[in-house]
Amino acid sequence: MHCHRSSRLGRYRAIRQQRGAALIVAMLVFALATALVVAMKSEFERFYQRSANILLEEQAQAYLRGAEELAGMALLADYDQDKTTGLPRDDLQEFWATPPPPYALDEGWMRGALEDLQGRFNLNALAKRVQGGPGTAAARFTPAQEQFIRLLQALGEPPVSEQDAILITESVSDWLDTDSNPSPEGAEDDYYASQTPAYRAANRTMSSVSELRAVANMTPEIYQALLPWVTVWPQEPKLLNINTAPAMVLRSINADKDLSPLSEGEGESLAEYRDETGFKDKTDFLANPVFEGRRDKMTGIVELLGGQTSYFLLQAEVEVAGRNMRLYSVLDRSNRKISALARASGSL
Repeated sequence: MHCHRSSRLGRYRAIRQQRGAALIVAMLVFALATALVVAMKSEFERFYQRSANILLEEQAQAYLRGAEELAGMALLADYDQDKTTGLPRDDLQEFWATPPPPYALDEGWMRGALEDLQGRFNLNALAKRVQGGPGTAAARFTPAQEQFIRLLQALGEPPVSEQDAILITESVSDWLDTDSNPSPEGAEDDYYASQTPAYRAANRTMSSVSELRAVANMTPEIYQALLPWVTVWPQEPKLLNINTAPAMVLRSINADKDLSPLSEGEGESLAEYRDETGFKDKTDFLANPVFEGRRDKMTGIVELLGGQTSYFLLQAEVEVAGRNMRLYSVLDRSNRKISALARASGSL
């Protein structure tokens, strides 16, 4: 009797142990399944977010390319109108120069604006040098170099002296020309090889304004102040458009061999007159009272001036589902054809 009871008790204990082990296994399986579900959920959420980001970026890019197409249409419409009226000029009163209000989208908005790149000073114009000019400091500069020296002094903040402006101008010209011979106040490979890290002069035209930061005598402060007023497009420089150049750039126009810029008031006066009345041509521009007593001494600088434009900068921005992206596109309008020469885009 006693043995039978002990046997039953042993079987009962064994069953309890088996049930306990089964429960532990079940709990382990449940924990493992839960961990797998959580991991799969996290991976799915990351995959979903990546897919959503890619989709939104592609959608934003599509809107920005659409803005580029609209800008091209506006430029072509202006080209056709100029052909119809027989007045081939580009000014700030034309349709393309008027920034439209933001365009509403289902998921956000889009806006864009066109700027005349020929209203800026083209840095690549400094590649041309005077060969064997007279010995005076002013006489050895080309009209473009003289203009850039004036522009640097016109910045105001930070202040740039005439001598510093000459140093920077000579250095930029050395950076652009094809030889390795430094000008009297410029810099070539010998200077750049002594820098840390060492590098060499480009000896070619600039493809980006940012190259200025590598040029000798250029400080970060001067670079930032100069940035809104200069360009490298087109890489074969065209005439400066007096109908769109801002007052700061207009101040760089003065009598040949006069390295001082026009006063701030004179620059503003030219810009205000231009915006109210407009300049019919270069003769009308020079007839402005600002140039009284200087007209007969402006032969060189006048050759750099014009009233038409072929190169434009589109700055477009779009917001889609709370995400912002921008597009910068250099557009060339030639023979009723619009070409995008360069594009840069990114998120904000």
